[in-house]
Amino acid sequence: MSDLYLSHLRNWILKSPPAEWVTRNARELLIGTLKQGPIPQHVAFEMDGNRRFAKNHKIETIEGHHLGFEALARVLEICYKCGVKVVTVYAFSIENFNRPRHEVSGLMAMAKVKLEQLVQHGELLDRYGAGIRVLGERDLIPDDVLPYVDRAIEMTKHNKDAVLNICFPYTSRAEMTSAIKATVDEYTTSPRLPNTPFSQSRITQKIRSNKSKKSDSSSTRESSPDQNGKSDVDDSASSTTALDPDSPPLQSTPVKPIKFQNPESITAETINSHTYTAECPPLDIFIRTSGVTRLSDFMLWQCHENTQIFFLKCLWPEFDLWNFVPILLEWQWRQKKMMEKESSRR
Repeated sequence: MSDLYLSHLRNWILKSPPAEWVTRNARELLIGTLKQGPIPQHVAFEMDGNRRFAKNHKIETIEGHHLGFEALARVLEICYKCGVKVVTVYAFSIENFNRPRHEVSGLMAMAKVKLEQLVQHGELLDRYGAGIRVLGERDLIPDDVLPYVDRAIEMTKHNKDAVLNICFPYTSRAEMTSAIKATVDEYTTSPRLPNTPFSQSRITQKIRSNKSKKSDSSSTRESSPDQNGKSDVDDSASSTTALDPDSPPLQSTPVKPIKFQNPESITAETINSHTYTAECPPLDIFIRTSGVTRLSDFMLWQCHENTQIFFLKCLWPEFDLWNFVPILLEWQWRQKKMMEKESSRR
């Protein structure tokens, strides 16, 4: 038998109603078992291998990207069902603008279609209370794609239980540059002074002056104009704009020097507060498919000493629960070892 025939036979068996029932229940049982242990709160996926999958299966490149989106839908349901709160995916790199024009145009057209599908058929996101956030250089998104991006964000903003971060278009260098610029602005912008046209001492002095003037002029209020021809009405009017010469001397209010924040207080947390993922929990798991063993300018800042990085040989359209389970089990095992080490130190 040829490999093609065996592949069709296997797909036919797996798609039969009895096989689908068994597979569905096995998945639910497995996910329920995994939830008994610790669950990562933030998982990042570098979805690599769509073009290679299309080439291997002799289909159009854009079709490989469509299959990659279907894999994303499967992965999101697995993650949210397991209890993962934040999923971050690398949808489009800034460097991808250097690809052939027809491929970039196809990816942008597909982005519009898939974002529209998320809006129109958002049962998955609504079921798990997941809101969409698009992270990256907004200025680089084509004008015809921006309305779809904004609509997807707007339609899911009421979901607060989980987050789907779509990095589009994105690179870690651009993110860190933006965070550093924001930090510099924060520490070099002078604090705004309060709007007080008169100081408190000036107001107090003016009140004392008016009281003193009234008491002195009460005995002469019925007299005629003085030698200079000024009436007491004019004198009263002038008293509202000038201090009495017999009043206590006016003390000038010292001008406080403008204080800038001390740049020595800048820490990693300061910069982190200006990154795209500032409101997200620390990155627990980083996964890249297609057998490539590099980060490719994705989540470089978020990867810390406890982030566990996994490079898988499978291509992204092939990624499923059975690829995710070993990763989750290994992460849980490592978490247990870390907890045992910390308890032994105490």
